[in-house]
Amino acid sequence: MKKTIKRTFRVSKYVIYKETLVDYKEHFWSFLGAFFGIGIIAFIQSHSLTETENIFLIGSFGASSVLIYGAIQSPLAQPRNLVGGHVLSALVGVTVYQFVPDIIWLSAPLAVAFSIVLMQYTKTLHPPGGATALIAVSSTGKIPELGYWYVISPVLSGCIILLIVALFFNNITSNRSYPSHSRFKKLLRKKHAHGHVQHHKMKK
Repeated sequence: MKKTIKRTFRVSKYVIYKETLVDYKEHFWSFLGAFFGIGIIAFIQSHSLTETENIFLIGSFGASSVLIYGAIQSPLAQPRNLVGGHVLSALVGVTVYQFVPDIIWLSAPLAVAFSIVLMQYTKTLHPPGGATALIAVSSTGKIPELGYWYVISPVLSGCIILLIVALFFNNITSNRSYPSHSRFKKLLRKKHAHGHVQHHKMKK
């Protein structure tokens, strides 16, 4: 277990360091991805919900944006981690709240701790997931009333929006590739190669 944690830390540290070396053009695409990802969710909230129903834009999405738009090669930023981490953590948070709704000193640590273990077990570790679980047990107003609907909206629906935007902006140039799965990279290379072939044929 210790070796796995140390290895994950080293890989994450290297990936984050590597991301900081990307040129300003790549930072520009990171900016646009985060802007549109969060912007779309905020737009839906502002036009579909009243100010007292602030339930579609949750804080943990901001943390996810740092990973999926700014550190796209990180193992923690991949689609499986983004969606799985948030959804599983939301399930844990809501379930814990059902059993201990009024004991925050117990429900908060239980929600976060169980969500971490579940993400580790399912290989969907995504740090913002801990915040998603915490929100489920510590928020007031509409979120506690949602129950398990919280898992579907805002959590799952918001993750899908962030992911769709990430798939577009993180693959918009040849220097960016997301997700980092080898099969997806091969598919992108084939598409780029096919596009170059067609371009040369048109020139001839």
